[in-house]
Formats: sequence, C-alpha cells, structure tokens
Amino acid sequence: MMHADFVKQIFGKSGDELGEAEQRILRHAKEKTIVSTNVEDDFQAKASFGQRLADSIARVGGSWAFIIAFLLFLVFWALTNTLILTREAFDPYPFIFLNLILSMLAAIQAPIIMMSQNRQSERDRFFAAKDYEVNLKSEIEVMALHHKIDIAVLQELQTLRADVVRLTEEVKGKA
Repeated sequence: MMHADFVKQIFGKSGDELGEAEQRILRHAKEKTIVSTNVEDDFQAKASFGQRLADSIARVGGSWAFIIAFLLFLVFWALTNTLILTREAFDPYPFIFLNLILSMLAAIQAPIIMMSQNRQSERDRFFAAKDYEVNLKSEIEVMALHHKIDIAVLQELQTLRADVVRLTEEVKGKA
C-alpha cells in the first residue's frame, strides 16, 4: 500500500477505511497499471443473451425505419382488406384480427423495452463507476507528482541553503 500519510491526505481517512474501489485504484497507482478500458466492451461482456436481445429489439423498435415500415404495413393491411379484397377480405373493417396482432405485439414489446431501459440505467451506473475510477487514479497520480516535486524542491532548497551558508562562512573567513 502507499504511504499512510499520503493516503490520509488524499482520502481524508486511513487505508483501512477505504472502500474496495479506492483500494483497487491505489493498487493500480502503486503498480503503475492502466485503469481505463473500453467500458462498452466491459459492460457488454457481462450481458446475457437475453439482455443483448432486449437491447437489439429496443434499438430496432425505437428507430424511424421501424416506425415507417410498420406504418407502411398498416396502410397495406387496411388497403388490402378494404379496397382489393372487397368480398373475400380475411380481416374486414374494423380489422379485429389486426387489433389482436397489435395488442399481442404491444404486450410483448413493452416489457422488452422496459428491460432495455433498466439495462441502460445499469450501463449508466457502470460507466459512472468507471469514470470515477479513472478520475480518482488521475488525481492520485497528480498528487503523487506534486509530492515528488515538493520533495525535490525542498531538497534543492536545502542544498542551496547549505551552499549559501558555506559560501558565507568562506567570505567571512577571508575578510
């Protein structure tokens, strides 16, 4: 682990009080390993087949291409059953069979879209956690650099002070 005073300075609490994410980031900082990854790939790697399917259905069902295609299908259905098949229409006006199909489609599609929306919330939380980790590691690295620079400057000042004292004594000794 890193120096206890440094950890206390960064987090305002001891290393034992840190959460799992903070400890992991400190470990990455100490080992000088990369924290940032492609979060979309990381998130999708944990997704089940059903979750990926729900996302795909929601993506297609919420597109303009789907809306326009579905509108064309409804127009085709209505025209076919009212104008073209005037005597032998398989679903004459008021299109009861079409209403049944649309109701069943809505009953299936609504929960799938809700599943996808829940996954979007999970994705947002996952991305926020990853952003936090990357930001935290960046802050730790910047503070560590500041600490190193402060130490180097202090050492240089001590060396300069010692040189000034030595030169002053030499000048006094010659006078």
